[in-house]
Amino acid sequence: MDIPTKLIIGLGNPGKEYDGTRHNIGFDVIDHLARINHITVAKRDYRALVGDGRIADTRVFLLKPQTFMNLSGESAAQFLRQRPLALTEILVITDDIALPVGKLRLRAGGSAGGHNGLKSLIAHLHSQEFPRLRFGVGAPRDASVQIDFVLGKFSKAEQRDVEETVDRAAAAAEAWIRDGIEPAMNKFNQ
Repeated sequence: MDIPTKLIIGLGNPGKEYDGTRHNIGFDVIDHLARINHITVAKRDYRALVGDGRIADTRVFLLKPQTFMNLSGESAAQFLRQRPLALTEILVITDDIALPVGKLRLRAGGSAGGHNGLKSLIAHLHSQEFPRLRFGVGAPRDASVQIDFVLGKFSKAEQRDVEETVDRAAAAAEAWIRDGIEPAMNKFNQ
Protein backbone atom coordinates (compact mmCIF):
# COMPACT_ATOMS: atom_id res chain seq x y z
CA MET A 1 0.00 0.00 0.00
CA ASP A 2 1.32 3.42 -0.97
CA ILE A 3 1.69 5.95 1.80
CA PRO A 4 -0.09 9.27 1.09
CA THR A 5 2.26 12.11 0.14
CA LYS A 6 1.87 15.85 0.59
CA LEU A 7 3.99 18.92 -0.07
CA ILE A 8 4.10 22.03 2.11
CA ILE A 9 5.78 25.09 0.62
CA GLY A 10 6.77 27.96 2.89
CA LEU A 11 7.33 31.23 1.04
CA GLY A 12 10.21 33.52 1.90
CA ASN A 13 13.53 34.92 0.75
CA PRO A 14 16.90 33.20 1.24
CA GLY A 15 19.67 34.89 3.18
CA LYS A 16 20.34 35.93 6.77
CA GLU A 17 19.24 39.51 6.07
CA TYR A 18 15.66 38.25 5.60
CA ASP A 19 15.51 36.07 8.72
CA GLY A 20 12.70 37.19 11.00
CA THR A 21 11.06 39.48 8.44
CA ARG A 22 7.32 39.58 7.84
CA HIS A 23 7.78 38.27 4.28
CA ASN A 24 9.64 35.20 5.61
CA ILE A 25 6.91 33.96 7.92
CA GLY A 26 6.33 30.99 5.57
CA PHE A 27 9.93 29.88 6.19
CA ASP A 28 9.44 30.36 9.94
CA VAL A 29 6.37 28.11 9.97
CA ILE A 30 8.21 25.44 7.92
CA ASP A 31 11.13 25.58 10.38
CA HIS A 32 8.77 25.19 13.35
CA LEU A 33 6.82 22.36 11.69
CA ALA A 34 10.11 20.62 10.89
CA ARG A 35 11.41 21.06 14.44
CA ILE A 36 8.31 19.66 16.18
CA ASN A 37 8.15 16.71 13.76
CA HIS A 38 11.90 15.97 13.74
CA ILE A 39 12.34 16.66 10.02
CA THR A 40 15.59 18.14 8.73
CA VAL A 41 15.10 20.79 6.04
CA ALA A 42 18.62 21.04 4.64
CA LYS A 43 18.87 19.10 1.37
CA ARG A 44 19.46 21.40 -1.60
CA ASP A 45 17.31 20.30 -4.52
CA TYR A 46 14.65 21.82 -6.81
CA ARG A 47 16.22 25.27 -6.18
CA ALA A 48 15.04 24.89 -2.59
CA LEU A 49 15.88 23.56 0.83
CA VAL A 50 13.91 20.34 1.21
CA GLY A 51 12.89 18.16 4.13
CA ASP A 52 11.30 14.72 3.85
CA GLY A 53 9.56 13.09 6.80
CA ARG A 54 6.35 11.71 8.23
CA ILE A 55 3.49 13.53 9.87
CA ALA A 56 0.26 11.71 10.80
CA ASP A 57 1.07 8.59 8.73
CA THR A 58 1.71 10.75 5.67
CA ARG A 59 4.97 11.33 3.82
CA VAL A 60 5.46 15.09 3.88
CA PHE A 61 7.95 17.13 1.90
CA LEU A 62 8.75 20.56 3.33
CA LEU A 63 10.01 23.03 0.74
CA LYS A 64 11.68 26.42 1.25
CA PRO A 65 12.33 27.86 -2.23
CA GLN A 66 15.72 29.57 -2.52
CA THR A 67 14.74 31.51 -5.65
CA PHE A 68 13.57 34.65 -3.81
CA MET A 69 9.87 35.27 -3.30
CA ASN A 70 8.93 36.45 -6.78
CA LEU A 71 10.24 33.25 -8.41
CA SER A 72 8.90 30.71 -5.89
CA GLY A 73 6.80 29.00 -8.56
CA GLU A 74 9.94 27.89 -10.42
CA SER A 75 11.05 25.81 -7.44
CA ALA A 76 7.59 24.30 -6.88
CA ALA A 77 7.20 23.43 -10.57
CA GLN A 78 10.63 21.77 -10.61
CA PHE A 79 9.68 19.67 -7.57
CA LEU A 80 6.33 18.65 -9.09
CA ARG A 81 7.91 17.66 -12.43
CA GLN A 82 9.98 15.07 -10.57
CA ARG A 83 7.39 14.18 -7.91
CA PRO A 84 3.93 14.71 -9.41
CA LEU A 85 1.16 15.47 -6.90
CA ALA A 86 -2.39 16.71 -7.28
CA LEU A 87 -2.66 20.41 -6.44
CA THR A 88 -4.98 19.47 -3.56
CA GLU A 89 -1.98 17.71 -1.96
CA ILE A 90 0.01 20.97 -1.76
CA LEU A 91 -0.23 23.58 0.99
CA VAL A 92 1.43 26.97 0.55
CA ILE A 93 2.21 29.02 3.66
CA THR A 94 2.49 32.73 2.99
CA ASP A 95 2.43 36.13 4.66
CA ASP A 96 -0.64 38.31 4.14
CA ILE A 97 -0.77 42.07 4.77
CA ALA A 98 -4.58 42.03 4.43
CA LEU A 99 -4.80 40.16 7.75
CA PRO A 100 -3.82 41.58 11.15
CA VAL A 101 -0.84 40.12 12.99
CA GLY A 102 -1.83 36.84 14.63
CA LYS A 103 -4.70 35.98 12.26
CA LEU A 104 -4.65 32.82 10.13
CA ARG A 105 -6.78 32.03 7.11
CA LEU A 106 -6.82 28.64 5.38
CA ARG A 107 -8.28 28.59 1.87
CA ALA A 108 -8.77 25.80 -0.67
CA GLY A 109 -7.71 28.12 -3.52
CA GLY A 110 -8.12 31.62 -4.84
CA SER A 111 -6.30 34.54 -6.37
CA ALA A 112 -2.84 35.82 -5.53
CA GLY A 113 -4.32 38.87 -3.83
CA GLY A 114 -1.38 40.98 -4.98
CA HIS A 115 1.22 38.60 -3.45
CA ASN A 116 4.10 38.09 -5.89
CA GLY A 117 5.08 34.69 -4.48
CA LEU A 118 1.54 33.42 -5.00
CA LYS A 119 1.47 35.01 -8.49
CA SER A 120 4.59 33.03 -9.38
CA LEU A 121 3.10 29.79 -8.04
CA ILE A 122 -0.16 30.34 -9.93
CA ALA A 123 1.76 31.04 -13.16
CA HIS A 124 3.99 27.96 -12.84
CA LEU A 125 1.30 25.56 -11.58
CA HIS A 126 -1.18 26.86 -14.19
CA SER A 127 -3.88 27.05 -11.56
CA GLN A 128 -4.87 29.02 -8.49
CA GLU A 129 -6.74 26.06 -7.03
CA PHE A 130 -4.25 24.88 -4.43
CA PRO A 131 -4.65 25.19 -0.65
CA ARG A 132 -2.88 28.00 1.13
CA LEU A 133 -2.44 29.13 4.70
CA ARG A 134 -2.33 32.90 4.90
CA PHE A 135 -0.52 34.29 7.96
CA GLY A 136 -1.47 37.83 8.94
CA VAL A 137 1.51 40.15 9.22
CA GLY A 138 -0.39 43.44 9.42
CA ALA A 139 -0.22 46.34 6.98
CA PRO A 140 1.70 49.60 6.92
CA ARG A 141 -0.24 52.79 7.60
CA ASP A 142 1.12 54.17 4.33
CA ALA A 143 0.84 51.87 1.29
CA SER A 144 3.85 53.56 -0.33
CA VAL A 145 6.16 51.82 2.19
CA GLN A 146 4.69 48.33 1.68
CA ILE A 147 7.92 46.75 0.38
CA ASP A 148 9.98 48.08 3.29
CA PHE A 149 7.23 46.97 5.67
CA VAL A 150 7.12 43.32 4.54
CA LEU A 151 10.91 43.17 4.41
CA GLY A 152 11.04 44.58 7.94
CA LYS A 153 10.92 42.69 11.21
CA PHE A 154 8.02 42.42 13.62
CA SER A 155 7.99 44.86 16.52
CA LYS A 156 8.72 43.61 20.04
CA ALA A 157 5.04 44.15 20.87
CA GLU A 158 4.01 41.89 17.95
CA GLN A 159 6.60 39.19 18.63
CA ARG A 160 4.59 37.26 21.23
CA ASP A 161 1.53 37.08 18.94
CA VAL A 162 3.78 35.98 16.07
CA GLU A 163 5.33 33.14 18.09
CA GLU A 164 1.91 31.89 19.20
CA THR A 165 0.58 32.14 15.65
CA VAL A 166 3.56 30.23 14.21
CA ASP A 167 2.64 27.42 16.61
CA ARG A 168 -1.04 27.58 15.53
CA ALA A 169 0.00 27.69 11.86
CA ALA A 170 2.01 24.48 12.32
CA ALA A 171 -1.01 22.90 14.01
CA ALA A 172 -3.20 24.04 11.10
CA ALA A 173 -0.78 22.44 8.62
CA GLU A 174 -0.86 19.21 10.63
CA ALA A 175 -4.68 19.30 10.65
CA TRP A 176 -4.64 19.78 6.86
CA ILE A 177 -2.36 16.75 6.51
CA ARG A 178 -4.44 14.60 8.85
CA ASP A 179 -8.02 15.73 8.12
CA GLY A 180 -8.04 17.66 4.82
CA ILE A 181 -8.72 21.28 3.95
CA GLU A 182 -12.39 21.64 4.98
CA PRO A 183 -12.04 20.32 8.56
CA ALA A 184 -8.80 22.31 8.99
CA MET A 185 -10.55 25.47 7.74
CA ASN A 186 -13.43 24.90 10.16
CA LYS A 187 -11.03 24.54 13.06
CA PHE A 188 -8.47 27.28 12.34
CA ASN A 189 -10.24 30.06 10.44
CA GLN A 190 -11.26 32.58 13.09
